[in-house]
Amino acid sequence: MGLIQRILGPSDGINAAANAVTGVAEVFHANETRRMELSADAQAAALAAMGDEFQYGRYGFFDRMVNGINRLPRPMLAFGTLGLFVFAMVDPTAFSERMAGLNHVPEPLWWLLGAIVSFYFGAREMHYFRTPTMPPRPRLARDTVAQEALESGARDMNPALQDWFAEQAEMDRGDDQSGSGLAD
Repeated sequence: MGLIQRILGPSDGINAAANAVTGVAEVFHANETRRMELSADAQAAALAAMGDEFQYGRYGFFDRMVNGINRLPRPMLAFGTLGLFVFAMVDPTAFSERMAGLNHVPEPLWWLLGAIVSFYFGAREMHYFRTPTMPPRPRLARDTVAQEALESGARDMNPALQDWFAEQAEMDRGDDQSGSGLAD
């Protein structure tokens, strides 16, 4: 180090040279630490915005009423269809008169009814497709450690970790067969 200090001068020159090299290096390769800091800041801002959105979780009467009305079409269609079968058995002549009346409904109205029902149930299915109905399984400490090791790439480099992963996989297979879902 003494030779480098004599060549470059006092420590201020060394610091200036190091800062210059760092600046040049960041032109070709982004500063990973700064990128992670910015990512953490963005995630914290998103969580804060979401927390502000759901700050008032209590629903009023109107919200509860609309949610209740939104839940009615499926049971009404199901019970109404079953009711038609009962009605056909109880009074067949009245049922056939009603069905003859439906025969006079213009075809564009049937298409409109089909589109409305399709969009209603399609939107409902899309909602449930986008939001999972089952809550995520709580992660065990060993799962978290294993995931971090996988992300860091240590699994391929360390034979001890390879053995540990094999043991964990074997334990998981045993848990799945026993049906308990939890490891000791």
